Amino acid sequence: MRSLDICGRRLVNQHLVKPKHRTARDIVQFLGAVQAQDYAGAKWAIAQRSKGLTDADVEQEIHDGAILRTHLLRPTWHFVTPADIRWMLALTGSRVKAILKHYDRTLGIGDGACRRSRAVFSKVLKDGNHLTRAELAQALTKAGVRSDGTQRLARLVMHSEQDGLICSGPRRGKQFTYALLEERVPAAKHLNRDEALRELAMRYFTTRGPATTDDFAWWSGLTKADAKEGVRAAESLLAHEVIGDRSYWFPPARAAKIKSPFVRLLSNYDEYFIGHKDRSAIHAHLRSSGVKRIPSALFGHILTIDGQVVGEWERAITAKSAVVRVKPLTPITKTAHRAIAAEVSRFSEFLETPVALRIG
Repeated sequence: MRSLDICGRRLVNQHLVKPKHRTARDIVQFLGAVQAQDYAGAKWAIAQRSKGLTDADVEQEIHDGAILRTHLLRPTWHFVTPADIRWMLALTGSRVKAILKHYDRTLGIGDGACRRSRAVFSKVLKDGNHLTRAELAQALTKAGVRSDGTQRLARLVMHSEQDGLICSGPRRGKQFTYALLEERVPAAKHLNRDEALRELAMRYFTTRGPATTDDFAWWSGLTKADAKEGVRAAESLLAHEVIGDRSYWFPPARAAKIKSPFVRLLSNYDEYFIGHKDRSAIHAHLRSSGVKRIPSALFGHILTIDGQVVGEWERAITAKSAVVRVKPLTPITKTAHRAIAAEVSRFSEFLETPVALRIG
């Protein structure tokens, strides 16, 4: 496999080509978890892998609890399904806490503060009382638990998420709320650690492959030893190929052909690239074109053609209209221009509002 072959397979495996699912829940469960710091961008990422979901459709599933938004894996904000949240937290939670222990010490957060905050959250969120983060801060202060400073409050809340005590509740207007996980999430099948490692590895390589064990460790937040154990547990169901000094794992199905130019406007943190530690495959075109400044997908949205990064884009959305500004970093053909316009039209259908295209 060359770089472009890797990209083509990843596009297909993530259902960015010929989507099959009709609900956000099915897409998130298929992917395992979807990174969601940029809330609006993450909803668009889900819709791009669907058969026609709109922003309102995804928002409704979030409101209903069909998908949840919480801190998972590395950790950062992710969408996850109720069926998966408990076993994923159990698998990755201890690793996350070990990673973040230094930050807790810096903020003066010890076991006592975490224990007291859990007691407060258990009380104030009981019986379906969904509260915003600001309201949780007020409850902590009233109970004598320090929650001053954005980072300290965020860490106390994150600890309770990692402990499986709280998760996202329905949005209140544009504000996020928290709920007790045991009230929000129905009981689900328990997976022991070996089963969970195998399941996470299968979800990862089936959807992000071709990928390496290092990529899996980066995405999951697991140790390299645990990542290798997960690969060993799943390898009989995966295809394998060595390129240079790297071993790639991916689903065994034949790669589908992609009609060029295949354009996608991907949001920052999209799983197409954030799911890999090594992102060199998607930058092959820019490097070969002599582009000096490779855009960082962690800080902006990216324009891809045939799976290759070729530029950047940004959105400006109001209640009645939106503008998408595209900045190519290499020359774009007329055919590619038309494909970009078609993708913007798709974005307009997702928003259910007119979207103007500006290409700089």
